Amino acid sequence: MATLISSLNLMLSTSQLTIVLIVTASIFLVFIVIAIIKTYKLNAENKRLTELDNLKSEEDNSYKDFTEGHLYDNK
Repeated sequence: MATLISSLNLMLSTSQLTIVLIVTASIFLVFIVIAIIKTYKLNAENKRLTELDNLKSEEDNSYKDFTEGHLYDNK
């Protein structure tokens, strides 16, 4: 009889432990999914900024004469 009661108590604690482990794993799974989504968003933003930087570097970088300003006026 005593072994039956201790066995029932062990099963109860095992099932409680299983529930706790499932809940913990679910929470970490949610964190992992959020991290993956943020990684994809950051990669997309990085790609967009890189393309924007490439467009800026492709612009005409010819010399511009800045001596026409009021500080350099020789009147």
